[in-house]
Amino acid sequence: MNLKFFVNDYILVWNLLFQASISERIQTFKQKLWLNYKKQYNGSFQDNISILKDPKNFIPNDDTIYNMMMEYANYEKVKKNTEKFRIDLLKTWDDIKKNSAQELKDILRFDIKPYQVLVIDPRLDIVDKTTPKNRKVNTIVWGKKYDDLTKTIVYLIFEIVQKELQHYKEEYKEIVQAVVELAVLNEFHTRISKHSHYLTGDPSLKFLKRQIYPYWLMYLGATKEEMLSYMMRDQIAFDIDKYTFEKQLKKVDLYTFIDFCIKNQKYIVKINELEII
Repeated sequence: MNLKFFVNDYILVWNLLFQASISERIQTFKQKLWLNYKKQYNGSFQDNISILKDPKNFIPNDDTIYNMMMEYANYEKVKKNTEKFRIDLLKTWDDIKKNSAQELKDILRFDIKPYQVLVIDPRLDIVDKTTPKNRKVNTIVWGKKYDDLTKTIVYLIFEIVQKELQHYKEEYKEIVQAVVELAVLNEFHTRISKHSHYLTGDPSLKFLKRQIYPYWLMYLGATKEEMLSYMMRDQIAFDIDKYTFEKQLKKVDLYTFIDFCIKNQKYIVKINELEII
């Protein structure tokens, strides 16, 4: 997996204009622009689609409000904060990417094309996975920061993998999301941090993930003897003898594992038989 981190003035300004304000000064300035340049303001509302098609070569039809925001004194502070965030993300990714890329490929068993990460101020608390038609690059807009930078990178990768699978088996989106969480938020994060993260993720998917978990361990290639160690590591218990050991799962990719879960969901999803520590 290859990630490139950039700061793009146009996508940063667009998010400052159209997302929740990060400060009273920015809010006051936006209101001023709105009152004096309503036509230009409204005309820029869908520019994010055009920016994301080709960020490096985007030219607005009317750059009035873009220029005014870029010339605003407080914008320089926002951009500096954004640049610092970009550098922090880049350094963290450089530190972990060799091991992380291999671990991720080992878990997903398919390649993800290079992604351009357009970094915006983390105070915006935004993740934009918009996918324009005829885009020239794979792009994600990232303006979100978690407890630590490694966790931030994990969640960035999670959003990218979700984006890659967003149209896969859409009628079974809960199963798809549960498996992606198991792959990235749980197993991938566990491997790179050296301690279990299997109790994290969307709370509404907790029971579904726990029921998929025995088959997930088979997918990871765990033998029956190794499953006890995984259960102790992740604080998730189940009766191994109640499950048919599906040897073929260790040879398939994540897409095929999702297909297996969908095909066999009436046997997998049995809430009344759930065992929880």
